[in-house]
Amino acid sequence: MSANVTVRGSDDVTASETAAVKQDRTAIGRDRVVAVVGTGTMGQGIAQVALVAGHPVRLYDSAPGRAAEAVAAVTARLDRLVEKGRLDAAAREAAAGRLHAAEDPAELADAALVIEAIVEDLSVKQRLFADLEEIVGDGTVLATNTSSLSVTAIAGGLRLPGRFVGLHFFNPAPLLPLVEVVSGFATDADVATRAYETVKGWGKTPVRCADTPGFIVNRVARPFYAEALRVFEEGGADPATIDAALRECGGFRMGPFELTDLIGQDVNEAVTRSVWESFHQDPKFTPSLAQRRLVESGRLGRKSGHGWFSYAEGAERPEPQTAPPAPAPAEIVVEGDLGPAEPLVALFEEAGIEVRREKGEGGHIKLPGGGELSLADGETSFEYYAQEIVYFDLALDYARASRIVLSAREGTAPETLAEAVGLFQALGKQVSVIGDVPGMIVARTVAMLADVAADAVGRGVATAEDVDTAMRLGVNYPAGPLEWAAEVGYRRTADLLQELHERYPTGRYAPSVALMRRSCAEEAEDS
Repeated sequence: MSANVTVRGSDDVTASETAAVKQDRTAIGRDRVVAVVGTGTMGQGIAQVALVAGHPVRLYDSAPGRAAEAVAAVTARLDRLVEKGRLDAAAREAAAGRLHAAEDPAELADAALVIEAIVEDLSVKQRLFADLEEIVGDGTVLATNTSSLSVTAIAGGLRLPGRFVGLHFFNPAPLLPLVEVVSGFATDADVATRAYETVKGWGKTPVRCADTPGFIVNRVARPFYAEALRVFEEGGADPATIDAALRECGGFRMGPFELTDLIGQDVNEAVTRSVWESFHQDPKFTPSLAQRRLVESGRLGRKSGHGWFSYAEGAERPEPQTAPPAPAPAEIVVEGDLGPAEPLVALFEEAGIEVRREKGEGGHIKLPGGGELSLADGETSFEYYAQEIVYFDLALDYARASRIVLSAREGTAPETLAEAVGLFQALGKQVSVIGDVPGMIVARTVAMLADVAADAVGRGVATAEDVDTAMRLGVNYPAGPLEWAAEVGYRRTADLLQELHERYPTGRYAPSVALMRRSCAEEAEDS
């Protein structure tokens, strides 16, 4: 050993060095450079987030002049934040001083983190990161903002694939809190943790997930669109009524038809098709023929002026089907427990309707004329040809829901439907009567969301908590799918899917093993 080398034991390590070591294992220091490659809307948004958090930020784009334009655009956003009182002038000046346009990739050499937000093309991304690996140091974390490509595949040709991670921000990045932190097959655990802690320090809510098609959000969200499209394709209800059911009864912020018009039908259909093909054409993710035809016709949504709805100047949005006023029954009989619809009993009583309780299997509401109301369970009214069965849909919160959806077979006595409609109108609800659709709209959508979510958790894609968090924050769901299924009951959810599977024996609705495990565990606990 050379005489001029000083060897220190653990007692010789200073407090500042200990803090530095700890910092290296967690979040990237605010004094370290964050580089963003790609200066579109997403790239600018990510740059703004890192900048406001305190990092020096360098923006690079292969197109000459684009980086400088992006710096000007981000600076203008900082000015707007000052005008709105969300950023003080001194902080704005400091942030603007830390933001620079890089004209050459070599200017990114000292970056501690490089985030790519360029075109969704695998070969283009692979070439970019191969070039970056020759520029930055071995300790630099390399990240992709891809929403649809494999993180593992992008990193496949790298010399050090362990330092590569997915950081999937949601648009607009400065406003939406969720970031999916995606570990590829070769991603080192400490790199994923460092990326997680870094974006958490930026004020984001990160969730961890494995590199799987669609990650968490784009995988779990597929049934929200698919079940609405299936109901439409079967002639069960029109787009405006389906949207209203999921908004006003299910509590979702937007219905799937208006949301896909906003996203772009081509974009939404491409994501669905990508997930379906990536899962080897799993029937749970089968794309919709109706949506394919919409794309082929050029009706892409708001951006083309027409999608499911027209956006031409002066065009009127179709109204959801709403039943005319009907008299409420004076009394009803509730047989058994209504399960997640049990809060309706108190609402009926508050509305002045006399409610008598009777013991019985399952849960039903008996109407004075002999008909029965049942919560959607995956069966259909036409199967009960000797009875007058009217189904009502699941609601997130029956007290707050402004619309209730009913379904009945053709030939149901008008008097029975009138009593069912009047009963819910007495609660101040609007009522939509749709076709005899098994599982109806909200109930089957929630069941499928829960099934895909449970399957993702069961396969180790993410934890149940992270899945629910991702769906609440990433796509504004009123509740996490597993949280909602636990409230409804895993057994009831699995049973509804089993009933659907018997009526559509394609595998699409077969409950996953992961959901069945939760169902059996719930039943064992109850017994």
